[in-house]
Amino acid sequence: MLLAPTGRERGRTVKYLCFGYYDKRKFDGMTESERNAMFDACFDYDDHLRANGHWGGGEALQGPETALTLYWKNGKVAATDGPYTETKEQLGGILILEARDMNHAVQLIGKHPAMTYGNIFEIRPVGDLNELIKASEQRRRQVDAP
Repeated sequence: MLLAPTGRERGRTVKYLCFGYYDKRKFDGMTESERNAMFDACFDYDDHLRANGHWGGGEALQGPETALTLYWKNGKVAATDGPYTETKEQLGGILILEARDMNHAVQLIGKHPAMTYGNIFEIRPVGDLNELIKASEQRRRQVDAP
């Protein structure tokens, strides 16, 4: 199901989820000094985003070996250890970005130092669920009504 992206209304910004991917083999091959330099540059840029009102939040993820994938099979929930797909790049974290529009989001993430270390960002506008939630609440009230 596709949701309409939230639009910029009355000077408000749009939220974008930015998925950060990295090459685990490349990361594991970095020296401690190289890793520290990368983290310091990235955290410095994150501070810049915060100071300028573009940081909506973010979290790093533990390694893909800690993942548990849930899915529906034979009428019940099943689980598999590990990530959903096996790829060279691993999802390392998410960043919630506040930007005017997609072009602005691209400009902001394009300056993120992680890019210079070979990391990849996927940017997606956050969908507005408000209308779907309201419609669902109305349907559920009708079902629950005597």
